[in-house]
Amino acid sequence: MKQEFTEMTAKLKEFCARYMAVAKAYAQDWAATVVKTQNDLYTFTHTWFSEHLPRVAQQYDKSPQWTQKGLFYLPWFFLFLIILNYFNVFDRSPMIKSIQDPNVVIVNDDLRKMIADGKVANGSFVEELRASGRIDFNELFLSRIGANVTGRVSEILAIPGQMVKQGDILAKITSTELTQSQLSYLKAKSASQLADQAANRARILFKEDVIALAELQRREAESSSAKAEFRAANDQLRVQGMDQASIDRLAKSGVIESINNVIATIPGEIVERKINKGQVVQPADALFTVADLSSLWAVAEIPESSSYLIRKGQKVTLIIPALKNAQTEGVVAHVDSIVNPQTRTVVVRMEVPNKDGLIKPGMLATMLIESQPTERLLVPVSSVIREDNYDHVFIREDDDTYRMVTVKLGPEGKGYRPVISGLKEGQEIAVDGAFHLNTERKRQLSGG
Repeated sequence: MKQEFTEMTAKLKEFCARYMAVAKAYAQDWAATVVKTQNDLYTFTHTWFSEHLPRVAQQYDKSPQWTQKGLFYLPWFFLFLIILNYFNVFDRSPMIKSIQDPNVVIVNDDLRKMIADGKVANGSFVEELRASGRIDFNELFLSRIGANVTGRVSEILAIPGQMVKQGDILAKITSTELTQSQLSYLKAKSASQLADQAANRARILFKEDVIALAELQRREAESSSAKAEFRAANDQLRVQGMDQASIDRLAKSGVIESINNVIATIPGEIVERKINKGQVVQPADALFTVADLSSLWAVAEIPESSSYLIRKGQKVTLIIPALKNAQTEGVVAHVDSIVNPQTRTVVVRMEVPNKDGLIKPGMLATMLIESQPTERLLVPVSSVIREDNYDHVFIREDDDTYRMVTVKLGPEGKGYRPVISGLKEGQEIAVDGAFHLNTERKRQLSGG
């Protein structure tokens, strides 16, 4: 075995010696070729200068021997510099000894002045639920006024935007139906008077034993029935819009009037009119809408999944974009007891004072509803950085080092966000200046 290894080693040495000799011969040939090429190039250059620039050639010939040799070796010197530069021998930039943690930032004195630290602690958290809504009429101060009888509009006395008082006449309607009702009233009045007189005579005749008791009772029953019909006719006229004073005048004078007045039932502003002169109207038609705009409603629809957060009496901040985001404070006045099956929402309402009249029904609004306070682990909004669709905060590790960590937080409320995961009570974080820390972290990562 040893003899075989010795023979193999000898063959390997012989092989290497043979190829080294071949390589040396090739290297010598290459060096000789390069030297010959350079000499030829040198001779060609000298000849060219002698023919075209003889003064330069003469000056070169008179120069010392070391200068001529230096010019001969100058191309090799430049080639040597190019090779050294290719391998970054002259690069004085410092080598990176370690890779920086991308989540760590080291602060300097100037950055320290922009940062405020604090500890993560439990606190009373009030969640703000944001809901889109609108301004609407306060239905306690809204009246849709219609006709009391079927008839034709003969006169219109009110226009939209006009302020009216309760009892003001808004329009007049000519109605044959009202005429028939007044005629029926007069007939019922006459029948009641005749039946009452007949009953009185029957009582006198019964005392004189002229008629029987059955006849007296019949006459009294007829009188009671006639009085009842008279009262019903009176009530019919009241239903058709006549006040009692007008009915009493009709009873005294017997003059029938076919004009029915459309009366304002509440004081306020006429916000809508749906009739024109000559139009035939029915009792079911709404002719005018009168509203008191000094008090309005703000109405919003809350998703059923968030409805459990809303209770009557909770504080509400109303923001109206049309009034330069004017804010109005109030409370929840009503929460519907049912869920709309089509939209899966619950209607929430608040009352809005409008003494100046700047707020108008139909305006869009946003309601910020405060939930009941709960005890939660909180961080201020100023400490949170949003990056790559995740929330982050900076935990202080020592005097000059902060680490950015990913956290899971709940929705904002009163400048704070509740911690769901990622932080523990008592940890020290940058509560202010997190934006500057994140900017410095990116700068350090980029090597700036």
